[in-house]
Amino acid sequence: MTIQHQARKRFGQNFLVDQQIIAQIISAIGPSADDNLIEIGPGTAAITEHLVERCPSMKVVELDRDLVSFLTEKFAAYPDFSIFSGDALKTDFTQFHKGRQMRLVGNLPYNISTPLLFHLIKVRELIQDMHFMLQLEVVERLGAVPGNKTYGRLSVMVQYHCRVMPLIPVPPESFRPAPKVQSAIVRLKPHRNKPCVAENEELLSQLVSHSFQQRRKTLRNCMKPYAAHLATAADEIDLSRRAEQLSVAEFVTLSNHIHNSMTRST
Repeated sequence: MTIQHQARKRFGQNFLVDQQIIAQIISAIGPSADDNLIEIGPGTAAITEHLVERCPSMKVVELDRDLVSFLTEKFAAYPDFSIFSGDALKTDFTQFHKGRQMRLVGNLPYNISTPLLFHLIKVRELIQDMHFMLQLEVVERLGAVPGNKTYGRLSVMVQYHCRVMPLIPVPPESFRPAPKVQSAIVRLKPHRNKPCVAENEELLSQLVSHSFQQRRKTLRNCMKPYAAHLATAADEIDLSRRAEQLSVAEFVTLSNHIHNSMTRST
C-alpha cells in the first residue's frame, strides 16, 4: 500500500525515502519480537514497515490524523500493532511501559526535538534506548564538549542522563521534500549507573539552565542568586570561568556544593 501525502509544514514533516539509509537505521536499532518498541511520528511508514516485521507488537504515536487512517489500514494485518493518535509532547509515555523497558525510535521534527528530549528524559528510568533522526546541528549539540560553541544546556543535561552516540549521517536528498539542512541518527542510552551523581537533580537542572541563559558571564556573576552557598564550591570550581567551559562532572560538583550548603543552612 502506498500513500500520496503532502508533507505538512506545521508538523515539520520530511519523509525519509532513501532505502539504503533506512536499511542502515534498521540495522542500528536491531529490533526483535520481544522489544517494547515505540515509534514517534511514523509518517508514511518508511521505517515502520521494516520494524513491524521484526516486532509485530510495536506501537506508534502519530499526530497527523490523515496518516493515522493510512497506518490503520496499512497495518491491519498486524493485530498487535497499536496506533496512538496525539502529540508526542503531550503523551504520557509511562503508559507504554507496563513492566518492560521501552525502546523509542523516530524521525523528530526540528521544532519539537529539544522539548521532546527533555520530556523523555523525565521517564529515562523506563527507557532502554532511543534512536532518533535529528538535524545534524542538534546531534552535534547533544554530543558537544566544553569549549565547543554548540555546548549548552541540552548537551549537559542529556549527557548527564544518557550516553550519546552519533551513528549515521543522513543527507537532505534522503527525504521528501528535501530539507535545507543535514540530518543524522543518534543513539541515546540512559545511564544505569551515572558517571557522576547530583544529590539534587532539580537543582542541577536549574543551575545549568540559569548558567547558559547568561553564558557570556562568569559563573560568579551569573550565580548571584546562590552567592551565599558558593564558598565551598570555589575550592574546587574556578568561578571566573563561564558555563560553556564546565564539564558535566563540574556542573554536578557545583550543584552538590550548593545543595549541601543550602541543606546545612536550613
